[in-house]
Amino acid sequence: MTVLPDDGLSLAAEFPDATHDEWQRLVSGVLRKAGKDISGTAAEDALSTTFDDGLHARPLYTADAVPDRGLPGFAPFVRGARAEGNTPGGWDVRQRHTGSDAEALRDAVLADLENGVTSLWLPLGEGGLPVAGLDRALEGVYLDLAPVALDAGAETAEAADAWLRIAEERGVAADALRGTFGADPLGYEARTGTAGDTAAAVALARRAADGYPGVRALTVDALPFHEAGGSAAQELGASLATGLAYVRELTAAGLTLAEAFGQIAFRYAAVADQFLTIAKLRAARRVWARVAEVCGVPEAGAQRQHAVTSPVMMTRRDPWVNMLRTTVAALGAGVGGADAVTVLPFDQELGVPDAFARRIARNTSTILIEESHLARVTDPAGGSYYVESLTDQVAEAAWAFFQEIERAGGQAKALRAGLVGERLAATWAERSAKLARRKEPVTGVSEFPNLAEKLPERTPAPVPPAGGLPRVRRDEAFEALRARSDTHLAATGSRPKVFLAALGPAAAHTARVTFAANLFQAGGIEPVHDPVTVTAETVAEAFAASGASVACLCSSDALYAEEAEPVAAALKAAGAGQVLLAGKGEFGGVDRQVYAGCAAVDLLTSLLDHMGVA
Repeated sequence: MTVLPDDGLSLAAEFPDATHDEWQRLVSGVLRKAGKDISGTAAEDALSTTFDDGLHARPLYTADAVPDRGLPGFAPFVRGARAEGNTPGGWDVRQRHTGSDAEALRDAVLADLENGVTSLWLPLGEGGLPVAGLDRALEGVYLDLAPVALDAGAETAEAADAWLRIAEERGVAADALRGTFGADPLGYEARTGTAGDTAAAVALARRAADGYPGVRALTVDALPFHEAGGSAAQELGASLATGLAYVRELTAAGLTLAEAFGQIAFRYAAVADQFLTIAKLRAARRVWARVAEVCGVPEAGAQRQHAVTSPVMMTRRDPWVNMLRTTVAALGAGVGGADAVTVLPFDQELGVPDAFARRIARNTSTILIEESHLARVTDPAGGSYYVESLTDQVAEAAWAFFQEIERAGGQAKALRAGLVGERLAATWAERSAKLARRKEPVTGVSEFPNLAEKLPERTPAPVPPAGGLPRVRRDEAFEALRARSDTHLAATGSRPKVFLAALGPAAAHTARVTFAANLFQAGGIEPVHDPVTVTAETVAEAFAASGASVACLCSSDALYAEEAEPVAAALKAAGAGQVLLAGKGEFGGVDRQVYAGCAAVDLLTSLLDHMGVA
């Protein structure tokens, strides 16, 4: 191996330093060529992208915008709640086990623990395993080695009693038990609309603080706010208000501030935008540390985080794509510093996940830890100018929503008055509009759907508690359209069809044929593109043979000018109830246009109505 001498030579020595002003001038020159005569900061602003909560991504970041974040394990804990981060052994791989059959659940639990899972998340009571079945479900589990996160809603106290009794009967020392009781009365109220038992939660906290040092009693579950359509900042803001409400209850009951903070863990959603997930988890630690600082116990502000891949992003159609979504989300959670990560199985929305789906879920974390080595560096995103800026923006927006809730009297009053629900609904309405126009594409659903796919069959999952905030999914509008098409197929033996009338050579029509076919299939409408090319003389016969009642012209703007009107007239004469056009041109005989950004859900809904699809 040749070792070069250390002569102080910089590889960039021959290149002059570039300045921010010079970069802005170059950007201004490019924009002027595009007809936008703006310069300086305005030119840079023109290239910025705005997201929910007023967050924005700029085209260029510099070190000037990055403040000192301190050190991992020290307030404000942006860089991690522990100095060593997840480097000793990776994050806690926490598998969620659903189902009401204790025997089947036990088999799944043991298989997962033997193959990489390090802790268990068990929904109990309504929507999960009966509390009476917990002993059987945990048979063979070493409770001093495998932490357990209970999630029992209204039956939290009973579930906690059962878990502690099982541990005692098996000779597990109190100081060896690890996990959470999962008490979350405000989260339960958000889910069901029914007030939770705060007194029982406080009693559990007292019990854990007195005798079980490895157990936390309360879990601030932010998933109800995320699943109701809330933004990242709203999810954090609501979790802060909930956490502070619990601190007040615990201290009023006699716990010290340090004990109160030590009894609370947090659960957040990890989404497929990895940078937003990273920033959200870092911001969550920062704002909770600020709450602890204001309360006078800054050293107690190290937030314990459990990240869960977002249920909102999971799709029922083409569920295999969920593996990709959850992989990116888990990456963001790990890099963001989550203490525990749950990857939901790809078939989550179809019923109780099978063994293959659970295996893929647990192996996602294993690969990220063992093969991608994500846990070998503490705060690997630290110092990234973009991530640091985004962390600041999320923290500020979350704090603003937290303050709004506090001004309304706190989380309980804000929930009951409808303030939280209204804010989340407004955010979801804006996002739904983007989804309906396919400006936020959902692969396999609104983009590149497969009408011929056969979905895997799963045992129906227990129905989760409801009655409070709604549960939304990104695929819900298109799923309703696909369900209508499926019903029509079952009743008639065929799907509703649209005839694609392609004009001219393939070079002229292929792009718009592909676009139109993709759009119509998103609504469960089968495109018929046979023959490949039609004319005004041949289109009537081709349309009649297609079995469709609607047609769509596909070609270039130049050919539309020559052939759109006569072909549309021929289609109408052949019985086409509607003639659409892929593009934005207006021509006689064309009823409506389809194009990128059009109101896709409204269009597809009206077409199904026109076709008589119930």
